[in-house]
Amino acid sequence: MGKVAVLTNDLQYDLVNKNEERIRAIEEATPSFSRFLNEIRRRGHHVLHLQLVNLPDDPIAERYEGRLPAQRGTQGVEILPVFLDESDILVEKNKDSGFFETDLHERLQSLGVDTVIVTGMQGQICVQTTAADAFFRGYNVWVPSDCVVSARDKDRIRALDWLDGYCATVAESDEILRTLDVEGGLPRKVFVTP
Repeated sequence: MGKVAVLTNDLQYDLVNKNEERIRAIEEATPSFSRFLNEIRRRGHHVLHLQLVNLPDDPIAERYEGRLPAQRGTQGVEILPVFLDESDILVEKNKDSGFFETDLHERLQSLGVDTVIVTGMQGQICVQTTAADAFFRGYNVWVPSDCVVSARDKDRIRALDWLDGYCATVAESDEILRTLDVEGGLPRKVFVTP
């Protein structure tokens, strides 16, 4: 089995602090999420943070009451410190998927990664599109259910169900760590179309 890397999505000040629902969801997920990232690092695997940077001329970038969030050079674009370590790698993205018009695939290839664990916010948007794009590129995709956040839990559950049926193995973070320890890697799920 090859190398494993965790990809986080949008764990940034402006994106988390958009509303009370997101703040609460991140607060609830933070203990297990940050512990999982620390355990992944301790085992020698990479953590890559997919950092959304909204471009001022992007006509479809979401505005918050007329303000463009997560702009380059602002605190709002920064990753929350509780999820960040000096060994982590930042990858700028300008759209929902971490693979869309970025060098993420090339970086993962240079690290020898063949398995990605996709995490972050929002489950039904950035996590789902990044996981699908990873699958399309031939990566073995895993998703820790307790490290995926959505403002509405029904959106998170719907996204996890879709991911598990289409392109990823969905499991709790503790199960992923146990599998890594026992098997030395994460087995690839075989998807069968009914």
